[in-house]
Amino acid sequence: RLNIRQPAKWAIATDHVEEMIAFAKSIADKHCYELDSGLYFDVSTVPDYGRLAGAQSDDIEGRIDTVEGKRNPQDFAIWRKTPMGETRQMEWDSPWGKGAPGWHLECSQMSIKYLGETFDIHTGGIDHREIHHPNEIAQNQAHNCSEHSGANIWMHNNFLIDRAGKMSKSSGDFLRLQVLIDRGFHPLAYRMMCLQAHYRSELEFSWDNLVAALTRLKRIVMGVERLLQKAETNAAAIEHPALIALQDKFDAALSEDLNSSKSLPLLEELLTLKKLPADQRLTLLSEMDSVLGLELSSLTRTALRVRPMDAEVDETAIEAKLDQRQKAKSEKDFATADIIRDELTAQGVELMDGDPLRWDWKIEL
Repeated sequence: RLNIRQPAKWAIATDHVEEMIAFAKSIADKHCYELDSGLYFDVSTVPDYGRLAGAQSDDIEGRIDTVEGKRNPQDFAIWRKTPMGETRQMEWDSPWGKGAPGWHLECSQMSIKYLGETFDIHTGGIDHREIHHPNEIAQNQAHNCSEHSGANIWMHNNFLIDRAGKMSKSSGDFLRLQVLIDRGFHPLAYRMMCLQAHYRSELEFSWDNLVAALTRLKRIVMGVERLLQKAETNAAAIEHPALIALQDKFDAALSEDLNSSKSLPLLEELLTLKKLPADQRLTLLSEMDSVLGLELSSLTRTALRVRPMDAEVDETAIEAKLDQRQKAKSEKDFATADIIRDELTAQGVELMDGDPLRWDWKIEL
């Protein structure tokens, strides 16, 4: 519903435990030591541990469990033994006793299996930059017998935050996509809101911000609809110098650490260049949207109309009322036209006289 492409491969960690054990065995002699609680990785055995996180702070070390016998505070479990007299919900036999893989082992083993010892991009939340990913890198270095981290680029997205304080799993009021849909918002309005911020910046959620993103998306869709009416094909080669320059600017914005917030104004600029060849503009629009994923060639303003799940009036009834109002106005029966308008307004319908869309739901925040 957010137009996110499915992965080419879904992989489940519990299907790879035996391979994780083999991975751990391959690095155990040179890089690990055993304690009563499990097998631990000695971070001093790999070069420049933690460089991804920058300077290690006391706060970071405070997030690491204290285990008696660890050589270094940052050392982490490769294999977690099941405590004596206990049974884990999920546990396996290993050379170090019955237990379960460490939290980082699955990531190294599965990425190497499916992507190779070196691949292009590794992503994750910013909360993984300080501990999880440095530990994963250390494992990769040990396994690959090199200083390479395993990925050429490590990208970390920042948090989605709610200053109203409601977005937390512990409060039981976690914001889900379905909540937005139930309030009547098209999922791509949320995608637009995300694109407006750089992925490494905090993104603040609020209903006002979502409405603003929806409004911006509607304006873009209106421009695209006008362009579609003029263009005969979206397969025309981009030859006009101004469009080539705009194409280069769009590419440069995305090449600047995937800066979608800079690329969106360039798409909007494209829609204002009405004197340039429509077919070429549509080709460039399609190229831009292949990156942004807003489905601009098929998305309509009608689809973006806010549709609250608990709305009391159906759209067919609204259209019928508007036809009655239009007839009353044409007959100069303005009193009846005003009554119909007031009825619809009371039911949460916002009239848009002079607009082909005619009406929208009034958004109550």
